[in-house]
Amino acid sequence: MSSPDHRPPRKKSRPFLRFLRWALLACVALGLVAAAAGGLVYHTVSSKLPEVQSLRDVEMQEPMYVYSRDGKLIALFGEMRRYPVRIEEVPERLKQAFLATEDARFYEHGGVDYKGVARAIWLIAKTGSKEGVPGGSTITQQVARQFYLSPEVSYTRKFAEMLLARKMEQELSKDEIFELYLNKSFFGNRSYGVVAAAEFYYGKTLAELDLDEMASLAAIPKFPSSGNPLSNPERARERRDDYVLARMRELDFISEAEYRQARAVPMHAKPHERPVEAYAPYVAEMVRLEMEARFGGDVLTKGYHVTTTIDPVLQTAADQAVRSGLAVYDHRHGWTGKPEQTFELAPDEDPTSVAARLRPIPAQSGLLPAIVLGTGNATADVVLSDGTTVTLDAASSRWTGKHPAALLARGELVRVKRIETPAKPVAPASSGDDGGPVAPPTISWQLDQLPRAQATLVSLEPDTGALRALVGGFSYAGNKFNRTTQARRQPGSSFKPFIYAAAFERGFNPASIVLDAPVVFRMRRGQDWRPQNDDGRFAGPMRLREALVRSRNLVSVRLLDAIGVDYARRYISHFGFDESELPPNLSISLGTPSLSPLSVARGYAVFANGGFRITPWFIDEVRDRNGELVFKENPPVACRGCGAGDRAIQVARANVVDGFDLGPARPAPATTAPGEDDAEPAELPQDAILAPRAIDARVAYQLTSMMRDVVQRGTGTAARVLGREDVGGKTGSTNDHRDAWFSGFGGNLVTSVWVGRDDNRSLGYREYGGRAALPIWIDYMRVALEGVPIAANEPPEGMVRVAVTAGGQLLPTTSSGGIVEYVKVEDLDRMQAANEFEFDDMPAEEAFDIF
Repeated sequence: MSSPDHRPPRKKSRPFLRFLRWALLACVALGLVAAAAGGLVYHTVSSKLPEVQSLRDVEMQEPMYVYSRDGKLIALFGEMRRYPVRIEEVPERLKQAFLATEDARFYEHGGVDYKGVARAIWLIAKTGSKEGVPGGSTITQQVARQFYLSPEVSYTRKFAEMLLARKMEQELSKDEIFELYLNKSFFGNRSYGVVAAAEFYYGKTLAELDLDEMASLAAIPKFPSSGNPLSNPERARERRDDYVLARMRELDFISEAEYRQARAVPMHAKPHERPVEAYAPYVAEMVRLEMEARFGGDVLTKGYHVTTTIDPVLQTAADQAVRSGLAVYDHRHGWTGKPEQTFELAPDEDPTSVAARLRPIPAQSGLLPAIVLGTGNATADVVLSDGTTVTLDAASSRWTGKHPAALLARGELVRVKRIETPAKPVAPASSGDDGGPVAPPTISWQLDQLPRAQATLVSLEPDTGALRALVGGFSYAGNKFNRTTQARRQPGSSFKPFIYAAAFERGFNPASIVLDAPVVFRMRRGQDWRPQNDDGRFAGPMRLREALVRSRNLVSVRLLDAIGVDYARRYISHFGFDESELPPNLSISLGTPSLSPLSVARGYAVFANGGFRITPWFIDEVRDRNGELVFKENPPVACRGCGAGDRAIQVARANVVDGFDLGPARPAPATTAPGEDDAEPAELPQDAILAPRAIDARVAYQLTSMMRDVVQRGTGTAARVLGREDVGGKTGSTNDHRDAWFSGFGGNLVTSVWVGRDDNRSLGYREYGGRAALPIWIDYMRVALEGVPIAANEPPEGMVRVAVTAGGQLLPTTSSGGIVEYVKVEDLDRMQAANEFEFDDMPAEEAFDIF
């Protein structure tokens, strides 16, 4: 038996080694699988990542800007407020506020801050909350997510974010990434980018921001909707003080004194919309529609800058003239007695809760909404939308003939107007003093109402068609319907000049005699039509000049009957009207076509510019967000006296239009040697487009002369107050005074005014064009023509200066007295044939002045 000491040793470590070997093999296998899986994930995710270089040319959504001709802001269009800024223009302290808040190590890491991520994980584990934890995502990662990735929470999305951030860091500079972040971040209230946020919350540029405001803005992007200074000022203050400012102090971006001073400032953010510098809402909407038609539906997000032809001074004058004219008209017809709305107020309801009811109700053209709290002894207390209580006394409703207590009842929605009386000296200033005491401005309130009527005013340059002012109604806030372009109303007697022009083309002239007497027409359906003059009287035979000056209906009807309706419609279409708009019957002589005020103004421009058809336009140029010119208007222009050399011959050859001979061919200006003629003809630019001739220049001259007489001694005599000999036009009224018009010209403008009711009801007794519309026209033109030279109206070539009697008979010479008229050369034979005088022995050039 062998001894136990001689047994072979047991191999106890073999199982452990085998286990270790298999474990290592398993780890290697798992590592390879993980590496393969990681590689697959990396390849899958990275292959779907966008090209970072595209960020260099990224087009951020930016609103469309609309300006007046001199660069004043008219409107901003777009769902987003965004005004991109270059990183060099951002104040250093503002950059530090965002870096302290979002990514203090931004300029140190490579796109992913691993230290920050570790710190964030540790803080979340320690506190159990993500609130106030920095370092989760770098600024680069946030830009990657904003531009390319969805906000979903997943490991794949986070991994893609980190990969994209790394790519961005390799291809973009830190400043380029930071600039993208500042311009792309959402700050709540439709504000995108730090510039828009500064403007909206504080009404400031970046350079004007104080430290507390910078910190407040930096705190917003984490909670843009629920934590901005307006939606939750307390939470916003906590973020500003306890995190942003604290971090800035911790990083030595600010001193202790600055830190304490900024914390002491109360929250003071409030909404600031970019101020409109030129109020023209109807024009702004026209621009929006036109831009969408030209450039597509996404035009409001591309940052276009649109300059219009609108003159802000004239636009303001137009707006004030319409408001004032409608107020005068409405007050003339008294208090309606019908409140816009009545609210059931609780017996103890305070002014604050009453004012809250007014939030959805807009002010309209200076008329503020108010709710009646109660009435007293001849007074009434009303609450405005801001909670202010105003007492209306008897003076506030003097125009109604009653005191407020007799007009109003508790709970009624009424309109009030704030009237500020300017400061003025209370005593004459003695010599050598500082001007003497000045009484402060006083504020009073007037009880008012929304006018029952509406009005439009459109004013344009007749030679180019450029719109200078346009008002589409009393208040855009109350009704966005643009009556200047969208309404179709009968122009009444203001249409008569077009009938007369057609007749003058047929051989009539201002001295022609037409009978103002009753007439009966048998219509196609067997009815009798008996047109009447407005006053029901008849003047017998009268010259056409007098007939237009006195606006005799029967003369217009007989004139149209003499030249033919079909002929007249075809001729009048040359003014820019669609022939289908003109009824095929004699009623058009009284202005029955349904036309827009803009088209009427366009037609009157033909008279004022010497017979050329222009096209109204209002967009002068369009530039993109970088200031590059995208579009520049080059409108056709009237060529009256243009001195354009060969161009004048081309226009002359086009004087036969649609079968109408529109006047003699005008030769090109003769060439003179230097010094022979001091008067240089006006030259058009080489790229100028000439407007087509619409009517004979001689007919345009005759009608212009006659419409000047309408102002001097006819239905438009109220316009003589302007003190200008170049002012002319025509009043217009329709049946039952449903429409009132005045269209005319003066200086360098053609302006048309319409007054009426949207429901087509009567304006009231004797509300003619001269009473309802002409005062608005005068108020506007008084401002528009200030300092504008008097427009000449010289007879063009091919006209004869003659003298006639009051009965239209031709006198032998212009020195024989009588009434002077200018007629076309070819019309002289007709006048001589009908004349009782014999001129067989007298050459025509001795009897008449031929031009």
